[in-house]
Amino acid sequence: MLIRSEAPADLLPIDRLLKKAFPTKAEAKLVMSLRENGHNTLSMVACNDEGKIVAHVMFSPVTIGGMDTGVQGLAPLCVHPDYRKQGIAVSLVKEGLEILRELSYPACVVLGDPAYYEQFGFTAANTFGFHCKWDVPQEAFMATEIIDNAFENLQGIVDYCPEFDEL
Repeated sequence: MLIRSEAPADLLPIDRLLKKAFPTKAEAKLVMSLRENGHNTLSMVACNDEGKIVAHVMFSPVTIGGMDTGVQGLAPLCVHPDYRKQGIAVSLVKEGLEILRELSYPACVVLGDPAYYEQFGFTAANTFGFHCKWDVPQEAFMATEIIDNAFENLQGIVDYCPEFDEL
C-alpha cells in the first residue's frame, strides 16, 4: 500500500471514491469546494498495488475563538468498502499527522468516534477548553496536540471552514 499526497490526476478518482464510500454526495462536494476555495492544507491518498486509490483523508484549517492558530481539522476520511478493516485508514491518519508535524502545524481536531480516534492521541476537546460550533456530543469532538503545548493559552469555539456549513 502506497500512501502519498494527492496529485492533480487524482481529483476524479478521489471524487468517485468519496461517492462510493459515503451514502450521499455531500463529502465529495465538500472536498471539491475546499480545494476550489484554497482551504485544503493536506490531502492524502492510499493506493493499492495496482495504483488504484482506495482511501483518502483531508486536513483543512480551523479557527479557535475566532483566531487563526494553524490548527487543522481532519475531515473527511474514507476507505473504499472493499478495502475496509485492513488498517489503511490508520496508516493514512498516522502519516497525515506526521506530515502536519513536519510542516509545523501545531494541532488537529476531529469529529468522530472516540474509540477510533483515541489511538492517534485524540481526546475530548472540551478538556482543552474547546467546543465545536455545532451541537454534537462532547465526547465526539476531539483534539490532539501535534507540537507540545500547542493548546497553551487557547480556548473557545472551534470553527471549521465555511464549506462545512453546507453539509
